[in-house]
Amino acid sequence: MAFTLPALPYATDALEPHIDKLTMEIHHGKHHQAYVDNLNKAIAGTEHENKSLEELVKNAGKISPAVRNNGGGHWNHSFFWESLSHNGGIGTSGGLTDAIKSAFGSVDEFKTKFAAAGIGRFGSGWAWLIVKDGKLEISSTPNQDNPLMDVAEVKGTPVLGVDVWEHAYYLKYQNKRADYLAAVWNVLDWKKLESRFSKA
Repeated sequence: MAFTLPALPYATDALEPHIDKLTMEIHHGKHHQAYVDNLNKAIAGTEHENKSLEELVKNAGKISPAVRNNGGGHWNHSFFWESLSHNGGIGTSGGLTDAIKSAFGSVDEFKTKFAAAGIGRFGSGWAWLIVKDGKLEISSTPNQDNPLMDVAEVKGTPVLGVDVWEHAYYLKYQNKRADYLAAVWNVLDWKKLESRFSKA
């Protein structure tokens, strides 16, 4: 069964001014759509075409570079869209916030370290907040890799992933990746992140 592009859970202009409408239209409608299309081509007629996206991603290193890149792109972007909300912002209470303070000292220190992971990722990739061995960690991955993959340097259960490919921010922020990462805190769906953390 072919994969399809999931609808955004909000309008393309809902995250303004932090993430602009045109970027969302291109990022979701063009880039994410291409990952879906290319993933479908990569698995068509193979033993993998009826596997779930999670199965493909977790075994990406054993399947093919096309599944690693496009399956990862599909999973990562689907996860990213659901991490954002027009009613967003970083939480100040709850289990996730308490765990962040325990792991990183404070919410501000967490934001600094997370931004450093995103800014420090050379080229294209992602910054992640994950649960590993019951504790929160920050990591980053190249290209469309993620912490679920068998090829990931740091494996864990993602709570938050932020896209630091240039197509995620270049129209509004140009080369200022740090400004984009600072703006993302304003549109995080903290309830969604709390839910992921409690399940992890």
